[in-house]
Amino acid sequence: MNILVNGVSLFYEKSGAGPSLLLLHGNGEDHHIFDALTAKLRHHFTLYAIDSRNHGQSEKTADYSYDSMAGDIHQFIAVLGLEKPHILGFSDGAITTLLLAMRHGEMLGKLALLGINLKPEDFTEENYRFVRETYEETGDPLYKMMLEQPNITLDETRLATNPTFIVAAEHDLFKPETFSELAKAMPNARLVTMAGHTHDSYINGQDILYPDLSRFFTGARQN
Repeated sequence: MNILVNGVSLFYEKSGAGPSLLLLHGNGEDHHIFDALTAKLRHHFTLYAIDSRNHGQSEKTADYSYDSMAGDIHQFIAVLGLEKPHILGFSDGAITTLLLAMRHGEMLGKLALLGINLKPEDFTEENYRFVRETYEETGDPLYKMMLEQPNITLDETRLATNPTFIVAAEHDLFKPETFSELAKAMPNARLVTMAGHTHDSYINGQDILYPDLSRFFTGARQN
């Protein structure tokens, strides 16, 4: 399905039944990274798996910014009249989710922030160099966005008071303190580190987090 929000057409797939749960993917991906999780989560939630602007089947624009992406999701929730939806965001999707929670947390339920960073300096030196060199070679605006954005301070994250589940990988793109400092700064957050995993190996096409996510969002253990 397509929906016009914030001046842009977003593609999304709706499935399942139960409380609303939005799924927001990372940079250069689309909603299909959640397919394995969707197959299980849809038994407990009404899922909205969204392609972000400039990704997947959503509209391509000249605006590459996390602020605009957060605005998209804010209007998505408003236009569909969703009642305090939960959000699961990975990487860029987690940044979008955090920005939205900082500004409109009262309209959201629980948050899962997977593989998030607050600023470009959170990249490890090796990964920052890779992003910079890739942008210099390709001119891809998605890489330019990662070199310049986001710019969120730890103090600002205290505005997001929703119950929050933060997930990091042992071998993430970002420095370990990125996640530990965020978990300490946010008023209602806890952190889990995925041992042996890289930035996306535990989420892209995987359902490894299903027990933890279902327990977090529902407040009860699922089989």
